[in-house]
Amino acid sequence: MEAHRSTREVFTEAVRAVLETWPVLQIAVDNGFGGVYGQDKADWMVDVVQQYFHDNANLQQYEVEDFIADLMNNEFDTVVDDGSLPQIAESISEQFLRCQQGKLSEVREQTAKLVKRKVIKRATVTAAPTPGEEEGSDEDETEAMECEGALSSSVTLATAPARKPDPPAPEEEDDGWTVVRKKK
Repeated sequence: MEAHRSTREVFTEAVRAVLETWPVLQIAVDNGFGGVYGQDKADWMVDVVQQYFHDNANLQQYEVEDFIADLMNNEFDTVVDDGSLPQIAESISEQFLRCQQGKLSEVREQTAKLVKRKVIKRATVTAAPTPGEEEGSDEDETEAMECEGALSSSVTLATAPARKPDPPAPEEEDDGWTVVRKKK
């Protein structure tokens, strides 16, 4: 029983590390797409995803992708359209398989690497000047700092306010959807 609990805890931490380093989810949380309880929803998502693996045998990657896509849609009004969903689903599935094979030290090691990357990335983003302080071409340097180690497609949302876009038409605001797309 103790080994089972330990395996489950290791997998839960792996899921947390993968989701917390996923730029799409972090942008959704940071920009309030999930409402005032966005961070709570992100934490809840960790538990729901790990439970999904434990409740369903032999999950296929597309099933994991669909499940996570539904969570993002329902909880954050976000359609993930940047190509990152297969990578996230594959990463979580691989960690689950390793846990099932008893390779807990590998999972812990991978989790530690992800957590370390998250800390480095957060420090880099924190050190970046705020968009309001910059003018002109310096904006590209801030974008490069913010996306270090992240998918470039997610930076579009993070830096969009700095570019002062035209306000969207009222009917776009009322639909409640946020679409994350690849940068062109």
